[in-house]
Amino acid sequence: MAPLWLSLKLAVFTTLILALVGVVSGYVLHMFSFRGKSLIRAIIALPLVLPPTVLGYYLLVAMQPDSFAGGVFEKLFGVRMVFSFYGILLGSIVFSLPFMVSPILSGLDALPKSLREASFTLGKTRLQTFFKVLVPNIKSSLFAAFIMTFAHTIGEFGVVLMIGGNIPGQTRVASIAIFHEMEAMNYDVANQYALVLLVFSLVIIFLVQWLQKRIALW
Repeated sequence: MAPLWLSLKLAVFTTLILALVGVVSGYVLHMFSFRGKSLIRAIIALPLVLPPTVLGYYLLVAMQPDSFAGGVFEKLFGVRMVFSFYGILLGSIVFSLPFMVSPILSGLDALPKSLREASFTLGKTRLQTFFKVLVPNIKSSLFAAFIMTFAHTIGEFGVVLMIGGNIPGQTRVASIAIFHEMEAMNYDVANQYALVLLVFSLVIIFLVQWLQKRIALW
């Protein structure tokens, strides 16, 4: 059960952190116009097309103890990023970023501009307009972002393997456990892990479709 619990823990922490990042990013990128905004949106979407091993490699290099970023984390917080839970958490946050931010931005962009203009006419600030007018109208997009981020993190393999390796109890999540058991020719155990992830994925897809319809009626 350890790999399954570790996958769940990783998904929960990743989703909670990205929920905050997604809302802040949505506020800044939707409510303000500035030079370089298109580039920022492109960088956020980059993990969607970038091979996980490429992203994992660069994060591994950046977080080495003798690198600047890795040294800062180790000296200030006493945290070694590579081959640790903190490292795979960082990798999951970066790799799952577009799954949180893109649905939120898409939901905001789909809203009529008259909503924002009417709010400004009534004297509301950007912050008040965003949280009291716009966010309540993208509930389905927010829900989809949270669920898809959580589900994507559960099944992540490449980035986690590159940064965290295969350490029992620390970085061996369910997807890596399948790979490990296959290498050891423990096909029955690998099948059990795979079956759990398969059932979980089907439940998530059903839940998203069902709840999005329910949310649309609220």
